Amino acid sequence: MTSAHSKLYSDDVSLVVVVVDTNPFFWAGAALPFADFLSHLIHFVNSLLLLSNLNHVVIIAAGVSSCAYVFDSGNAYAGGTADVAETLGKASRKMEEFIKQDARETASNGTVADGGAASLFSGALSLALCYIQRIFRSGTRHPQPRILCLQGSPDGPEQYVAVMNSIFSAQRSMVPIDTCIVGTQDSAFLQQASYITGGVYMKPQELSGLFQYLAAVFATDLHSRTFLRLPKTLGVDFRASCFCHKKTIDMGYVCSVCLSIFCKYHKKCSTCGSEFSRVSMPDLNSLPDQRQ
Repeated sequence: MTSAHSKLYSDDVSLVVVVVDTNPFFWAGAALPFADFLSHLIHFVNSLLLLSNLNHVVIIAAGVSSCAYVFDSGNAYAGGTADVAETLGKASRKMEEFIKQDARETASNGTVADGGAASLFSGALSLALCYIQRIFRSGTRHPQPRILCLQGSPDGPEQYVAVMNSIFSAQRSMVPIDTCIVGTQDSAFLQQASYITGGVYMKPQELSGLFQYLAAVFATDLHSRTFLRLPKTLGVDFRASCFCHKKTIDMGYVCSVCLSIFCKYHKKCSTCGSEFSRVSMPDLNSLPDQRQ
């Protein structure tokens, strides 16, 4: 795999892939209306492009049932004469079209969703990494890549394996994953993503000033971050999700062959098929809580 630091334009040129949570079940009850959030996002993207004419910004929308590219500055300004307001206006309309299409897919699939429904961040992260790899292989020089996740909905435990695979892939490619939480709950998945890849994790206290947070923290390029004191996560939730019920657990059983995690004892691993001999082991559910 090509190293992200082996061929760069310069220290202050960036490729920023922004993953946006468009979950309608979250935004229906969010403190910040989606229209205002989108306005903050557009101003942030515009500011990134104004910092350098070589900066490259891509926006990926993550819905309940699907994810898709909705904006690519490389294509939007390829001719060099595109109007910024008109181009970003088209991106906003494309975002609205994606939300409607995702709602239709959710309804047609018979997906039962409510206020706790998770967005498809595993797919969105995969799309972001694929795009970055395509840029890596497109020529001998490219900007420094990073991913910014704007999440509001809760984590989906069923996406644990896919999300962790994306995190380790980003770590190997030296692509930091930044996180800005716009909801009420912290994200254990994205806390681990930012910690493992060396990104920034932040949960703004005042969403009305979201653009100021984005511009002051997440607009800084990777070279400039070495001179700044950016927010640091006080604690990271490293709990995993079991493969059998897709629930977050504190203690569990691990397959010695494929490292699959289960909340209860199984005679046979459902992932790799390995059979286990029952040994004298206490029931984890009956043990007292030993967390500090």
